[in-house]
Amino acid sequence: MIGAHRRRSAAFAKLKEDADAVDRLSAEWKDLKDGLLQKRLADFAAAFRRGGKEAEAVTIPALAAIREAAHRELGMRPFFVQLVGALALHRGYLAEMATGEGKTLTAGLAAVMAGWTRRPCHVVTVNDYLVERDADRLGPLYELCGVRVGCVTGAMNQDDRHKGYSQDITYLTSKELLADFLRDRLQLGPLHVPERRLIRQMLTAPGAIGNSLVMRGLHTAIIDEADSVLIDEAVTPLIISTTRGNELLKEAALTSCRIVSGLVPEVHYQRNLRYKEIELNEEGLKRIEELAGDLPGVWRGDTRRVELAIQALVAREFFHRDRQYIVEYGKVVIVDEFTGRPMPQRTWREGMHQAIEAKEGIAISDPSETIARLSFQRFFRCFHKLSGMTGTAREASTEFWHLYRLPVVSIPTNRPCIREQWEDRIFLTEDEKWNAVAEEIVRIHETGRPILIGTRSVAASERLAELLKKRSLNFNLLNALRVAEESGIISGAGLPRAITIATNMAGRGTDILLGTGVPKMGGLHVIATERHESGRVDRQLFGRAGRQGDPGSAQAFVSIEDELIRRYLRAPVRKAVTSAVRSQIPGWRLIAREAFSSAQTKAQKVAYRARESVMRADTWLGEALGFAGEEVV
Repeated sequence: MIGAHRRRSAAFAKLKEDADAVDRLSAEWKDLKDGLLQKRLADFAAAFRRGGKEAEAVTIPALAAIREAAHRELGMRPFFVQLVGALALHRGYLAEMATGEGKTLTAGLAAVMAGWTRRPCHVVTVNDYLVERDADRLGPLYELCGVRVGCVTGAMNQDDRHKGYSQDITYLTSKELLADFLRDRLQLGPLHVPERRLIRQMLTAPGAIGNSLVMRGLHTAIIDEADSVLIDEAVTPLIISTTRGNELLKEAALTSCRIVSGLVPEVHYQRNLRYKEIELNEEGLKRIEELAGDLPGVWRGDTRRVELAIQALVAREFFHRDRQYIVEYGKVVIVDEFTGRPMPQRTWREGMHQAIEAKEGIAISDPSETIARLSFQRFFRCFHKLSGMTGTAREASTEFWHLYRLPVVSIPTNRPCIREQWEDRIFLTEDEKWNAVAEEIVRIHETGRPILIGTRSVAASERLAELLKKRSLNFNLLNALRVAEESGIISGAGLPRAITIATNMAGRGTDILLGTGVPKMGGLHVIATERHESGRVDRQLFGRAGRQGDPGSAQAFVSIEDELIRRYLRAPVRKAVTSAVRSQIPGWRLIAREAFSSAQTKAQKVAYRARESVMRADTWLGEALGFAGEEVV
């Protein structure tokens, strides 16, 4: 009830009213000389540094001054809706702003006010490229406003990280932020308690403790693409680990892979596609016992033997090359299923990584041992002031409030959206679907319009690439195997006759600007080759077309053999839908659409329950390990 009250329409009305007040002050700042503008900005900074009612009283004129500074230094005059967004971020809302509405600059306006307090302000985005790009692009604005800006990326050493965090505003990804927080926490040990740290500082040389830390602390976080950071990627906790040699585990992974190679699905075991689980039947248990009967060690125990066999089967059935991972330079590299980007620093836990390596026939790596663990949900609840923005938040507004106490406010587009949403095309088999996608690309390409095609996996993108090669079409391919030129490829996706294939939301955060003459042709056309388990990701992909009032269109191509249907619809329902599509009975399209909608709803419920379980695990750990005191990370 409180969350619903906070995100009621009156909340947006108040933001709009204050943005109107900012807008009315524009003329007052337009003719001000640079030196005087800078002095006034310094006065506002001093007021924000003092905080309290004084800072609140100058928020509106301060934002008007920042708007003028942005116009002079960046050549971009924030739109009215960006002023609304900046106020929403400043007041702790999650602002839903459509793709192409200028979220980067909106975050910059709010970050200036946060930076003026001289408390740590972290602007969190989705990849290192955007981290460096945004910090550099908005640097002139921050300099004029008297705010220092830095960034932290995965390639930086400790000194560079310390420098990045020492600034008033720090751009970085959620993974780097949480990893550095955990590393600092490990460095402090029991001294993370302020009273202990103060006593130690009094007894040791000045700076002896602080010099080993890279962060100043936590206070304000402004999160770009908040649905991706706070929901999609928040299911898996971040773990700091160290590798430990374990030859027995390596040998067990190889042996279990060999043992299960002869097991057949539905004969020896059943697969639960929705939850990605394996259940051995009596025949399977008997077969494993026969194959492992003469083996020593762990294979003599019934329980451990079955666990190893099931793990090898899960690796075989549910972890597929060029979907969940790629093999690069003889190593298994996990692929982020939401963004399609590789994550070379991550490994699966509890022997799963080694089971996949055994399946692929590559060198088995040493397993890792956890030394620190924290979920993103618990971490972001540690901030005194949390806000964010994304193009898709309405569907998860209740969850944002439940997990983070973040009320969602929807901000209208600067110009009306005229994107055409074409009806989904539905096919019986994947082969039919992919051929239809290729033919549609040929048809649209002949009109001169640029096309962006979104795929769910590396394998799907490579499959479509082969079909386009057979049709002698030139295209750009962007997936986990080709990320070096991500931004350049996506930013050029709006040029005439451009064809771009991208896995999921690759290039997210980069605007697709239409080339000369493209608006008259009809703008960018977006094709989704499969419905995602989250409807928000579908909306993000379709939102790449029709930005800032540009023309554009979007369409999804789906089949009854798609993973979404196979995983989340029961066999009898799937059979009935297949029959309806095959015979094309009256209303078959409606039946198919309802099937996909139902499957997507079930998938979203499963994902929500997974996120809830992470939160419950955090709560349980906090309560169950309370007796251990502050030594537990």
